[in-house]
Amino acid sequence: MDALTLSSDALEVVVLPDVGARLHRLRAFGQDLLRTPNRAAVHEGDPFYWGAYVMAPWGNRLEARRTRFGSRWLNLPSNFPDGSAIHGQVYARPWQVREDGLLTIHGGGDTWPWRYQVGLRLSVSGAELRIELELTNRDDEPMPAGLGIHPWFRRPVRVAIHGASVFPNNLDPGVRSQPVGGKFDLRVVREMPDDTDATWTALSEPAVELVWPQRAKAIMRVEAAMTFIVAASPSTLDAIAVEPQTHAPHGLRRLLAGEPGGLTLLEPHETLSVVARLGFEQLAE
Repeated sequence: MDALTLSSDALEVVVLPDVGARLHRLRAFGQDLLRTPNRAAVHEGDPFYWGAYVMAPWGNRLEARRTRFGSRWLNLPSNFPDGSAIHGQVYARPWQVREDGLLTIHGGGDTWPWRYQVGLRLSVSGAELRIELELTNRDDEPMPAGLGIHPWFRRPVRVAIHGASVFPNNLDPGVRSQPVGGKFDLRVVREMPDDTDATWTALSEPAVELVWPQRAKAIMRVEAAMTFIVAASPSTLDAIAVEPQTHAPHGLRRLLAGEPGGLTLLEPHETLSVVARLGFEQLAE
């Protein structure tokens, strides 16, 4: 399987264009920080729980049923055990690599009836990884759109999510945001409680801090028109997900209902973008 490697004295990033342009490996100061399988081919059979992958033209869950939006009908199939349509269409498909290093993929015109293009540009400078994402509506009608990236960070890791509000249950289509409290108040670095699956908003700067004790620290800064941090900590997994996105879960229903956290409505040829920067610091052993 072809791989691209970006590196500096501090960081090493390995990307697999043929499997969703996903980050297969992220090493900081020689330490693996992503949940990386022993063989790259594992991503093909189990695409949701390894590495870091792009979510587009939506992130998190949409209902897997026939739904009308404007003059178009969506008819998304379920791709997840809970019966939802999750994480978009590009997380495991082959991407193209341009001469300038941009990774691209075209999609839509099928169960997602709008045509679109996604671009990913990765760069490493010193101890910083920069992830630039773009989703462009290539159709002649407005398109609902969502964009994000889904990394699985290896445990043991502590986290702070600097959000004042939270959607406390990503599986509930009708859940509304509320002030953080109890296990959802992660504004100070600590272990994320097991089996959390929620979305934070009203974020301050930086959005996220990650600490691998006696190994490394990372600061995540996100630039987007609207930013949400989705996080999950399955007790059965040796990793947690901390995902910058442009919308809350069930974003299509929220857009149709006029609720906060919905997908963005992109006009023809308009682009939605997200920039996530991860700056790393080595910690003393």
